[in-house]
Amino acid sequence: MDSSFSIITILVVLSAAFGYINVRFLKLPNTIGLMLITILFTLGVFGLSYFDDTLLEAELSIINQIDFKTVLLDVMLSFLLFAGALHTNFQQLKIQRWPVLVFSTFGVLLSTFLVGGAVFFFLKLIGLDIAFIYCLLFGALISPTDPIAVLGILKKAGVPKKLEAKIVGESLFNDGVGVVVFLTIFQIAKVGTGEIEALNVFKLFGQEVFGGILLGGILGWITYRLMKSIDDYDIEVIITLAAVMGGTVIAHKLHLSAPLAMVTAGLVVGNDTVRGTAMSEITESYVDKFWELIDILLNTILFVLIGMEMLVLTFKMEYVLAGLIAIPVVLACRYLSLLLPINLFKKKLKFVPKTNLIMTWGGLRGGISIALALGLTDAMNRDLFLVITYIVVVFSILVQGLTVGKLVKKVEVK
Repeated sequence: MDSSFSIITILVVLSAAFGYINVRFLKLPNTIGLMLITILFTLGVFGLSYFDDTLLEAELSIINQIDFKTVLLDVMLSFLLFAGALHTNFQQLKIQRWPVLVFSTFGVLLSTFLVGGAVFFFLKLIGLDIAFIYCLLFGALISPTDPIAVLGILKKAGVPKKLEAKIVGESLFNDGVGVVVFLTIFQIAKVGTGEIEALNVFKLFGQEVFGGILLGGILGWITYRLMKSIDDYDIEVIITLAAVMGGTVIAHKLHLSAPLAMVTAGLVVGNDTVRGTAMSEITESYVDKFWELIDILLNTILFVLIGMEMLVLTFKMEYVLAGLIAIPVVLACRYLSLLLPINLFKKKLKFVPKTNLIMTWGGLRGGISIALALGLTDAMNRDLFLVITYIVVVFSILVQGLTVGKLVKKVEVK
């Protein structure tokens, strides 16, 4: 039997088993529960390997056969972002469009440089002398918040709608921007000497970002016209699926940002006007349910994979220490990078009290950061930055994810 089918089967079976354990016993939000159970399972396999390493070898073989970076960034991300955008409150997002735009562009860039500078300084303190450009790469991969983790957890946390639109909108767009910033710095780092023309950087950035958004708008409009001209929910669901799969292939071929294209297409297809004029009630229900199911299935597999990625890490004492130092550093840099945009729009849009605090704690990191860290080369200190990224991601999902609801309630009460 084809090995890729076997691997997908194993992942789905594990996702179903761990999902069942979570719903039946732990009752945590799915993303948190699945990741926690997978990490405990992997630790258990580690422990068992002292007596019998059959299970450990099997898990290692699965992880080594999966190119996590390609699977997440080139395949899963498009589906997850389209599903997330499709269910986003378009009206709220329209009102909050300027803060969302500034958070996801200026905020990501500022955070990249703040994190890069701070990590460069702290690593020197603990005796790790890493080139500044590689610290900047870490800043770029850890700055985007993860819409996949954010969406699932915020729904449960009861965040005010105005604030939810900001956090979700930011995390949907800053993914695409973050990936482009990362790839741009990656190109500069790969050249080695840092001699890359500023013009080329802006050209690459502009092409990826604006080209991706434009492609998404065109795809969304074509999907809308096709759905409007027929009334058959089966085919209309398949049209949305074709838009995502076809759009992703076109974006890769034209070197545009597929994540930004899918977010834009999802927002166009999901907005109330399109829903009201192009979809009958039954079509709307089927489209929503289909994409919810895709979202949940890929989400569960993704968080099981994140838990299993622990096996490819090189746990050295100084790497773990660097990871623990990075947690408060990344949080502080996110807080600072949001200060200016929040103060800029505060008066005009009547922000919820303590918006910055909630956005800092609710800005979770997830699979995208790990996927980008896995894409680093050995020369870029891949092992070190992979451990740091993993520690920050696990902390953000398990600790921040579990407590953001309590923080919201505390702030609201005050």
